[in-house]
Amino acid sequence: GKPQAGANVTKGYKGDMEVDVEPIDKPYWQSGLCPVNVHWHLGAEHYSLGEYDEAGKGPAADEKDDDHRRLAEEARLGYQCRHYDENDARFAMPYEWKHCVGMKVGETYEVHWPHSAAGSCGTVNQYQTPFYDGVFCNLDMETLVTLTPQQIASAVGVQAQIFTIVNDESYYYPNLMRGMIVDGEKGSDIAYYTGSTTGTSRDNEKCSSYAPITWQVDRKCHKISASSFDQLCADMKSQRDDMSDDLYAHGSRELVADEWAADNGKLL
Repeated sequence: GKPQAGANVTKGYKGDMEVDVEPIDKPYWQSGLCPVNVHWHLGAEHYSLGEYDEAGKGPAADEKDDDHRRLAEEARLGYQCRHYDENDARFAMPYEWKHCVGMKVGETYEVHWPHSAAGSCGTVNQYQTPFYDGVFCNLDMETLVTLTPQQIASAVGVQAQIFTIVNDESYYYPNLMRGMIVDGEKGSDIAYYTGSTTGTSRDNEKCSSYAPITWQVDRKCHKISASSFDQLCADMKSQRDDMSDDLYAHGSRELVADEWAADNGKLL
């Protein structure tokens, strides 16, 4: 078997699967990787005790919002953050979405930025949907099958950051397209491990073949304005490749069982 994702990223956690592959433990750009896609999941696929876990809360399904209700029915909800307060208008006041589909104020989303050293970095084709088109953009299958697990883990990685959406412009960040926010507390407490790609078509029975790849996951949950996401969706619409299949939240994979989680998490 291959190590899987999303795992428990609580400080001190180690999976049971022995692996001899090391994750990239510095910013991806320093290793020649560029972001090739951005997408997000409903709730957190990873688990961080005290940040996004079983004690987290969020808004109930919105019966009036057909898009949100339909997506909530179709997409598996992951863990939620602990920021939500139904009595605080910032978490309850609806936002008029212009670009994203089926999103909701107060809900938790896990954003993924797949990165690759084999992407079309610095070109108009850098960002692609589905993300694996961009990840292996400049590699033919003959080359791909010759790569060692360590070469793949050193060339392909995902950044993950978990947010609760608020209707408050003081939490606006203008360029989510670029990657994980590294600013103050954001992006400062990172878990590094090797795993796989995720999504609800992957679970503990049906493992993801895109492994091993590096994961860098922010252990903290952050508030972010709805307008930040809507700006991201507008930016995605302006790319050459059609990214419309990533303008809504995807379902969250079940937390990976210990036996499928790599034992190489770095406590940095």
